[in-house]
Order: sequence, then C-alpha cells, then structure tokens
Amino acid sequence: MHRFYLTPEQWQPDALVLTGAEAHHARNVLRLEPCAKVVVFNGQGREITAEIVASEGTEVRLRKRSETKTPPLRCRITLGQAIPKGKNMDLIVQKAVEIGAAEIVPLLSDRTIVRLDEESAASKQAKWQTVAIEAAKQCGQNWLPQVRTPKTLAQFFAEHGRFDLQLIGSLQSDAMHLKKILAEYLLEHGDRPGSVLMLVGPEGDFTPAELSLARSQSCRPITLGPVVLRVETASIYCLSILSYELLV
Repeated sequence: MHRFYLTPEQWQPDALVLTGAEAHHARNVLRLEPCAKVVVFNGQGREITAEIVASEGTEVRLRKRSETKTPPLRCRITLGQAIPKGKNMDLIVQKAVEIGAAEIVPLLSDRTIVRLDEESAASKQAKWQTVAIEAAKQCGQNWLPQVRTPKTLAQFFAEHGRFDLQLIGSLQSDAMHLKKILAEYLLEHGDRPGSVLMLVGPEGDFTPAELSLARSQSCRPITLGPVVLRVETASIYCLSILSYELLV
C-alpha cells in the first residue's frame, strides 16, 4: 500500500485528511480513488491503515481502518554530518533514515566547500527534511528523524545537550576501533548507551582545531579502518555498525 505522511499537528485519527503535496500525489500522480487503501504515519511511531472516502478540491479525506504503534528504537543516534559537495547530502539523509538515525545535524566545518547564508541554510534544511520524509515513506520507517538547520561545530556543541556516548570519525593515529569503545562502555556502565552522537567530517576530514574542540566535548575519535572512505561511505559505515550494535 502507498504510504503518506501527516505531521503530528495534522494527526487526527478520526478525521484524517491529506492536503498539499501529499493530496496532490495521491490524487494526481497515483490517481487513487475512493475505497483505495493507504497507510498514513505521523513520524512519531503511529501508523494507520485507512481507505479513501472522498477527493474534493485540494483535500483527500480518509477513514481509519486500523491503527498500530511502533516502539522507538532502543538507542537514539544523532548524526552530525559535515555537508559534502554535490548532492551527497541527499544520499546521506536518505540512508540515515533507512538505517535508523533519530536526528541529522548538517555541519558547516572549516573545510566544507558549501557556504550558506541564513536563507540558504533554511532552504537546504527544508529540502533535506523532505528527503527524509520520502525515505521514511519508502522504507516503512515510522519514526521520522528531524533534520536540523546547518550550523558550525561550535554552535552545535553550544546548543545540544550531552549524549551517553560521543564519537567522531578520525584519521589520527590514536583513533580507536568502535568495537573496543563499545566494549569499554558496556564494561564501565553495565549496559549499552541510550544515546549516541556520531560526527563525520567533510572531504579532507575535520581540521585539527575542530578535532580538538570535539575532544574537549568528550568526543572519542574512532577509526574507520585502513582505507580512507568517501564522506557518504563513512556515514553509512558508521551508522550501520551503530545500528547493528545498539538498535536491536
């Protein structure tokens, strides 16, 4: 069945209505007619199987058939991703949703090629949030990650609280394997972390100053192996390991 997204503010199980782009997609692209069954979700774990009652003007009205709730993943993973060049950020956001990230923070590092003013940053954030919604619709993810407005590493640390475990991908010689860090955490705390920050740098890695800042904020540098990975590969690699180790 086709899946559609309703914001938490639009979520009224007894009066479900698709509007805007979702209504246009259902009516004009998919050409769904009354009695067709669809799935709607609110990005906060709730999902409803419904049927189309009517398509009128700019709205598609639905009737609830059944409702389910997906429990949140056991670990909240935040990806702090230095914005890469080209369209690679779209790919990273898409894969982060599929793998199970809870939050995506685009970072403007000193070596980030992309430069954004306030208006451009807001536009990019809206675009990447749309990419996240489409990815959640496609893969069946009922918990929608929030894509934040791009910010510098210093701004990020000033605005965010602490995580149980904070990591940063690093090419430095003292970087440790993630498996060892997770084993040490389990030994010290008797359980796996409930929240993790994963920072991934741009082409050329974070600068020494940025790495120093991250270390001062208790980020532990991890190695991604002997081969230097492309930015998008590094993000998928890190999230995949964290998902395997922490989400189930």
